[in-house]
Amino acid sequence: MELISDHIGELLDSGPDALVVADENGVIAYVNRQTEVLFGFDRNELRGQKVEMLLPERLRTMHPVHRRDYRGAPRVRPMGGKLELYARRHDGSEFPVEVSLSPIQTAHGLLISSTIRDVSERRQMLEDLRAARNEAERANHAKSTFLATASHDLRQPLQSLILLNSVLRKTSTDPRAVAAAAAQQESLSSMSDLVNALLDINKLESGAIRPDMADHSVQAIFRHLRASFEEEAREKGLELIVDDCDEIVHTDGGLLEQLVQNLVANAIRYTRVGLVHLRCLHHYAGVRIEVLDTGIGIPLDDRERIFEEFQQLAPASGGKREGLGLGLAIVRRIAKLLGCTIEVDSEMGRGSCFGLTMPRGSRIHHAPLPDNSTTIEKAPSALIVLVDDEVSVARATQMLLELEGHAVLSARGLDSARAAIEQHGQMPDLIVSDYHLGSNQSGIDVIRELRELVGHPIPAVLVTGDTSPRMADTQRSASLDIFSKPVVAEKFLDCINRLLHENPPSQSRRPSEENPSATSTNTG
Repeated sequence: MELISDHIGELLDSGPDALVVADENGVIAYVNRQTEVLFGFDRNELRGQKVEMLLPERLRTMHPVHRRDYRGAPRVRPMGGKLELYARRHDGSEFPVEVSLSPIQTAHGLLISSTIRDVSERRQMLEDLRAARNEAERANHAKSTFLATASHDLRQPLQSLILLNSVLRKTSTDPRAVAAAAAQQESLSSMSDLVNALLDINKLESGAIRPDMADHSVQAIFRHLRASFEEEAREKGLELIVDDCDEIVHTDGGLLEQLVQNLVANAIRYTRVGLVHLRCLHHYAGVRIEVLDTGIGIPLDDRERIFEEFQQLAPASGGKREGLGLGLAIVRRIAKLLGCTIEVDSEMGRGSCFGLTMPRGSRIHHAPLPDNSTTIEKAPSALIVLVDDEVSVARATQMLLELEGHAVLSARGLDSARAAIEQHGQMPDLIVSDYHLGSNQSGIDVIRELRELVGHPIPAVLVTGDTSPRMADTQRSASLDIFSKPVVAEKFLDCINRLLHENPPSQSRRPSEENPSATSTNTG
């Protein structure tokens, strides 16, 4: 103890932080060497002075009040509190500090020990991090805005091209024209896939998609995927094996189906001979879903890179690159959103296995996915109001609907739609409207107003480039079907066919069977 007492001053001077000891009146009794270094004062200049001399002048007036409050309830107060504190050097410069206080009761009264630490570097680091985060958020917002705008601007002409291509394929008889239309359709499908994939990534990154967790049947998802891919696999000469699975998983059914759909599409794309196998396994942690193939395999060094945007495996000698390099980037983002990871096992030349494990759900409360595989007979001709302010899209849509035998009243907004109906003299059987119309009109408002005009909730289809979650709410609340641009012409026509079967056109309103397109009107 005597040894420590002999060297107490040296021990205090060796501390990393400034140490100031003052009496209950705030008069400085002791400072260590680090105080001299930090503040630029000689210790003899500080002894006997009030502690306020170490504060910026703007803070000195209120500090005696704080000292009095502390003196009334002395306690240990550690560093790192929520208060932003500042000190003042001998040269007048200010700097941020953290201060810890400790009361010391002595025979001569209360002493208060203050340990002071300069946090300038830490504050600067936090400011730099905050600035970097804000810049990243601004960049991300700018990117999201750009992608959303570019997506909309690309979807409009792409929508027209897809619809016109469908008309061309339905009307062409020359074998060369048929072949050209088929080749054009492949290119348009690739463009559509790219736009949709970019939008999917944008939505996933921006947080616009929030999973709706519930219990779902794996078998229902597998059934949809079998129907979606069996023809594509057969055309490539591949065997598509989809196991039966009686498991229930707790997840977002739509997102899980999209994730597995991308994995199956990727497997078919990179498999030249053999099979693609979709299966589910009982797993101790839940239900494991796997997609296996006998494809080209993935090098070990590439198994992380393939989940990045626009990354594709090099094609085999003489082959061409497949896909867009976005499918697995979407897979990784969806998996993260669902709280699971994608595991990859592969052997070069023998194939790959992509697997993920989902939590098991309840068999009592699971929500089966709707079965849309039923084929519906062609509906009778109907009178359709088409509302779209994009002339090229409206013209292409009108041609497609007229080719199906329907009469079309084409309008650019609510007023022209009303005028077209009044001029035609018959109430429409169905409404097709774009979502964003000119003059700040909404397709939802147009549909609501036209339904009031007709006097009953006739079926309606809303076509939009907005694929945010709010559109699903709109679909439920407004009782309409929604299609995202660019629409697949066949699915679009199937939807109209189904709606007209569910709501058959009234004989009094049905257009002439002999010349259904004779009643077409374009009101601009």
